[in-house]
Amino acid sequence: MPRLEPGMARIRVKDLRLRTFIGIKEEEILNKQDVLINLTILYPAAEAVQGNDIDHALNYRTITKAVIRHVEENRFALLERLTQEILDLVMASPAVRYAEVEVDKLHALRFAESVSITLAGHR
Repeated sequence: MPRLEPGMARIRVKDLRLRTFIGIKEEEILNKQDVLINLTILYPAAEAVQGNDIDHALNYRTITKAVIRHVEENRFALLERLTQEILDLVMASPAVRYAEVEVDKLHALRFAESVSITLAGHR
């Protein structure tokens, strides 16, 4: 993860728990499963800090709502694909300089709490 430079803000959305169709086995295709999503977003926030104005801030609520809608309304064979599509949604905002997305597929392996994939993007 890049260093947090002066004027940059780091937003973290932690433990967003959603249900979606994820996997390739018949049981996974027929039944929604829980996934846990963590987002880290860096963006230049100097104007938001100075002006105390939402118009100069990155609206994390809008991004999170888009992620929720996309995850809950689609089907994914691979965790990698789901993670990339979420990253693409986050990076669609021109203000985002760096984003990291981690998606956990809960109880994907016996004896493990979860299996996760992390992908990152920057501009």
